[in-house]
Amino acid sequence: MTELSIIQKTYDLIKYYVPIIERFPKVHKFTVGDRIINQLYNLLEGLIKAKYAKEKLDNLTNLNVQLDILRHQTRLLLDFELISLKRYEYVSKQIDGIGVELGGWIKNQRQRE
Repeated sequence: MTELSIIQKTYDLIKYYVPIIERFPKVHKFTVGDRIINQLYNLLEGLIKAKYAKEKLDNLTNLNVQLDILRHQTRLLLDFELISLKRYEYVSKQIDGIGVELGGWIKNQRQRE
């Protein structure tokens, strides 16, 4: 796992996901939609910051929590019928891939401490 790989995957997820969310009806776009978009951007920003941080573990652990929140928010979109099952499965797979890399990065950092 390289830090660049997880950052690129997160970047690609944003590129795919944000245009979908921006087409939501106003009532959802400005509530759950904005929260998800902010969560995505915060995740990308946090990963970039963690890449350069001397003490990475706390940052990575917090990012893991953010990723879990994003998983649940995405599931809400499916439950609210705002995204199709196909899109939900694709986004969930991308989030899971990011989670696997993040988990590996956390494990690597724990071994260093």
